[in-house]
Amino acid sequence: MTATISPDAMQSPATILDQLGRPLRDLRISVTDRCNFRCVYCMPKEKFGKDHQFLERSALLSFEEIDRVARLFVARGVSKIRLTGGEPLVRRNVEKLIALLSAIPGIDLTLTTNASMLAKKARALREAGLKRITVSLDAMDDPIFKAMNDVDFPVAKVLEGIEAAAAAGLSPIKVNMVVKRGLNDASILPMARYFRERGHILRFIEYMDVGSTNGWRMDDVVSAGEIVERISRELPLEPVEANYTGEVAERWRYKDGSGEIGVIASVTQAFCRDCTRARLSTEGQIYTCLFATQGHDLRGLLRGGADDATIGAFIDTLWRQRGDRYSEIRGQQTVPLKKIEMSYIGG
Repeated sequence: MTATISPDAMQSPATILDQLGRPLRDLRISVTDRCNFRCVYCMPKEKFGKDHQFLERSALLSFEEIDRVARLFVARGVSKIRLTGGEPLVRRNVEKLIALLSAIPGIDLTLTTNASMLAKKARALREAGLKRITVSLDAMDDPIFKAMNDVDFPVAKVLEGIEAAAAAGLSPIKVNMVVKRGLNDASILPMARYFRERGHILRFIEYMDVGSTNGWRMDDVVSAGEIVERISRELPLEPVEANYTGEVAERWRYKDGSGEIGVIASVTQAFCRDCTRARLSTEGQIYTCLFATQGHDLRGLLRGGADDATIGAFIDTLWRQRGDRYSEIRGQQTVPLKKIEMSYIGG
């Protein structure tokens, strides 16, 4: 059943600004804390082993609860919703959630996946209303990719999923590659060559200090500038204007007109001042920054009988009080922070 928004909730201002004048425009929703990969930069086996306790099903927000929250965020200016995880496709019947969210007028809905289940689900996702998709892939070389996902999953299966998504009409397809020096940076050019030939947008992401379990060091970061330089030596690039204010990826196109890439430089070129994203965790915590140390309980309100006006006011207050700018002040931290894990609130 589709959620409805009460008249009181709809009376909230369309533009809510935080302490740094940033509007609320994007909502990232983690639909599960589980994943079938154990990527070394996200869910390393040392932390997420066989004995790791994931959330009980009853703790997860239902699809109807997620839909209600999403509509309240849309009433406050959100126009982009991204489904994440964990791995969102391991959430049973996730197509039902997509059908609910895709019915919200004017929403740009997308999903980020490791593509391990995409070949089987691409058609159903498209039929449920999903228009486009982002795939995480960190190397074209099987040994390197298997070392990164740490579950012996082959590149070919990911590429099969990408092909299935394209055939189903999920477009554009974006491919995200997290680059870690000494692990997969030799794959930068092979990845660029492969996806340039196929017309998909490849985005390189600097290895980030998200959470507290991935052993992050600045020495492991391959900067966006170095990535662009490496590619441009063989495949000359030129900068492209951003599609919109606050776009995460810096855009570059091939000078021969054969497509473009993006680089996400949240370590070396912080973009906090343009960040318009809020995050909803699997069990209903709101986070106002990817590098947050704590969330704010929304599930308690949802299940405690709060009306839309009360929940809306809660969201308004959180955003207006927001002053997060972790990437800009990263070097000023004198005490290590226990940040929330990326697998818990998505990227």
